[in-house]
Amino acid sequence: MKLFFKSGLFITLSFILSLLVVSCQKENSNGATEDQQEEQASVVSGESDAEAELVFNDVFDDAMGVNDEVGIEGVGTMNRLNPCYTITVTRLNPPALFPVKIVVDFGTTGCTGIDGHVRRGKIITEYTGRLIVAGSSATTRFDGYYVDTVKVEGVHKITNTSSSITIRQFTVDVTDAKLTKPSGNYVQWRDHKVITQIEGLATALPIDDIFKIEGSGGGKVKRGDLLTAWESNIVEPLVKKFSCRWIVKGKVRTTRITTNTSSKWVAVLDFGNGDCDRLAIITINGVFHQITLR
Repeated sequence: MKLFFKSGLFITLSFILSLLVVSCQKENSNGATEDQQEEQASVVSGESDAEAELVFNDVFDDAMGVNDEVGIEGVGTMNRLNPCYTITVTRLNPPALFPVKIVVDFGTTGCTGIDGHVRRGKIITEYTGRLIVAGSSATTRFDGYYVDTVKVEGVHKITNTSSSITIRQFTVDVTDAKLTKPSGNYVQWRDHKVITQIEGLATALPIDDIFKIEGSGGGKVKRGDLLTAWESNIVEPLVKKFSCRWIVKGKVRTTRITTNTSSKWVAVLDFGNGDCDRLAIITINGVFHQITLR
């Protein structure tokens, strides 16, 4: 059985924002025009959606990769060569193997993963069966869990929705998610995705594995006294190659909840034409901004 993802599936936009806007706000204390506010709202909505994607993609990888009994050991962000965490396995209906609860405890002082991020606190996941088996699911919650200085809350659920041995597919649902920073700024998020393997099932090695990702999400972001909410939709399926760290193709449209989808302030993130590189383009009001993927 083959691996799925390397960590860092999604991206963090490299914009530095000095202002966010409240929906329906017409002017602010800095004197920004309405068009400036709309553009800033579009940018921050895309940034916040990507930030949440990055954090919860890591949760997917770690839930899948904690060990071979529940998934495929080795997938994820945990540093197995120099572990600074503990793993506790509890059978919920012994002597049956499942359901099982697994707690990954990163401690209270900080544990550096292979991706360079420092984690602390606990990830708690309950599995109904091995995740590579159709019908199995894993539900993850958090206890005092931080990635760097960001507190992570919410519920993350993976369900194997494969319809046959020739199709490998998962649905991923994130509910009541919240990322809180030391300043009190936060991102609230929800997400639903379908991840389907489209190439590589016929071979034993993962190097030729390619995945298609579809779905939608949305949330609300607060910074300082200002607030904005958005919805996001994958309008062209995202394509992830196992051989490449970054998304290589596909488009995501991000829209403020108060903005019509035909508005010029809708942001579209384009991951490219299939080449493996760190570059993507975000388009707002016909203006292209090249960004560098994390």
